[in-house]
Amino acid sequence: MPAVDPGISVSRVGGNAQIKAMKKVAGSLKLLYSQYRELQAFAQFGSDLDPDTKRRLAQGERIVEVLKQGRNAPVPVEQQVCILYAVTNDYLVEVPVELIRTYEQELYEHLSSLHEQDILEPIRTTTVLSDETKAALDKALGEFTAEFLKSHA
Repeated sequence: MPAVDPGISVSRVGGNAQIKAMKKVAGSLKLLYSQYRELQAFAQFGSDLDPDTKRRLAQGERIVEVLKQGRNAPVPVEQQVCILYAVTNDYLVEVPVELIRTYEQELYEHLSSLHEQDILEPIRTTTVLSDETKAALDKALGEFTAEFLKSHA
């Protein structure tokens, strides 16, 4: 279980502690995660689910996996922004749930080696997910995901 429950957050600081890039990706994440929890409760009683419900449940499973973090294994905020962007924008939709952790680790290595200057560095220094950075991230995620799926098929 991830250490997140957007339904009962009691932080007084809230989003003020987040960088702007994180706020941008986390806003939709909270909604998607809450919807997943509601659908999960509903789905256990019904076996005939429509395609949209199945898609949302699958995305929710991937969100839960992405939110899991190893003990004493902090993730830099710019990498967090990238993986949360990936999961909320359906880049992980075809990645099997059991490979999400592998995807995440390989994505971080890929971004650090090839996209440090055009993606990670701007997020870290400006704390914003600009249109240019977002375009570079979309391109990198598309290419990386396609390659990942080929190599782990």
